[in-house]
Amino acid sequence: MAQPWKENHALFLISTGALAWLVPGGGHFALNERRRAVVIFVAIVLTFLIGLYVGSVGVVDPVHARPWYIAQMMNSPLVMLLGRIGATGDYRAFGRANEIGQIYTSIAGLLNLLCIVNAVYLAHLRSIKESQA
Repeated sequence: MAQPWKENHALFLISTGALAWLVPGGGHFALNERRRAVVIFVAIVLTFLIGLYVGSVGVVDPVHARPWYIAQMMNSPLVMLLGRIGATGDYRAFGRANEIGQIYTSIAGLLNLLCIVNAVYLAHLRSIKESQA
C-alpha cells in the first residue's frame, strides 16, 4: 500500500529534492538507497570542508563573490549561515587559498545539485513503477 505523501506525485518529488538539498544524500536515504546516500554525503561534505579548510570561512562570500556563493548554496541552506559569517569581513581569504577554497566549495555545491536531480529522478521512476503495479 502506498504511503499518503507518495500519492501526490509532485509533493513526493519536491520533498525528495528538498531533503536532498537540506542534507547531501538525504533524498537518496529517504528512497532507501542507504549506501549511495552515505557515499554522496561523505564526498560532498568532505569536499566542502576541504574548501573551507584551505580558504577559511571567508570563501563563502555573498557580497564580493556572488557567482561562487550561488554554487556554494547548492550544498545546503546552512551555507547561508556561513555566508553571514563570511560577509562580516573577519575571515577574509586572499590569493591562491581563496581561489582554491572557492573552487572546492563550489564544486561540492554543483555536485550536490547533480545528486538532487538524481534523487528526484529516482523518486519519479519509483512512483511510476508503483502506479503501474
